[in-house]
Amino acid sequence: MKVKINSTVLELVLGDITEQPTDAIVNAANTSLQMGSGVAGALRRKGGPKIQEECNRIGGTHVGGAVITRGGNLAAKYVIHAVGPMHGDEHEDSKLKDATLNSLKLADQEGLKSIAFPAISTGIYGFPKDKCAIIMLSTTIAYLEGPTKLENVKYCLYDKRTLQIFEGTLFSLTQNRLTP
Repeated sequence: MKVKINSTVLELVLGDITEQPTDAIVNAANTSLQMGSGVAGALRRKGGPKIQEECNRIGGTHVGGAVITRGGNLAAKYVIHAVGPMHGDEHEDSKLKDATLNSLKLADQEGLKSIAFPAISTGIYGFPKDKCAIIMLSTTIAYLEGPTKLENVKYCLYDKRTLQIFEGTLFSLTQNRLTP
């Protein structure tokens, strides 16, 4: 599913985020930037040890924050490590919004043209997928309505159920902008 927001294509795909040939892939990170399981573990395994080495030099970031490293052996040149909230955290909605927004801003600051997001915080952090879709997609749409050099923002979702949730949300948020 694709929609155009100003000059940027926002799309939803089913697949493995580690295989996305975008300029950057977003890692659903933890505050210490230790790449153990989930999206982070998959990125570490496919991208090699250099990503974790760079994360170790950075040291960490706060919930809602985002930092960037090179992509190691991945198809993507960079990994943006965004820390989402655990479900039940105080101000969890605004923290997820911040993680999304800070990732987009960082991509723009670095002059990147394309970025791929997972459904941040919906794995071991237990964030509800429907709520995640609303927050992440509405934040992305609002950001793309302003000035940006991003040409493609992709949500790469691992399973069909999550893709369906995001598709329904994107449809309801952008009915008048859908492209074939």
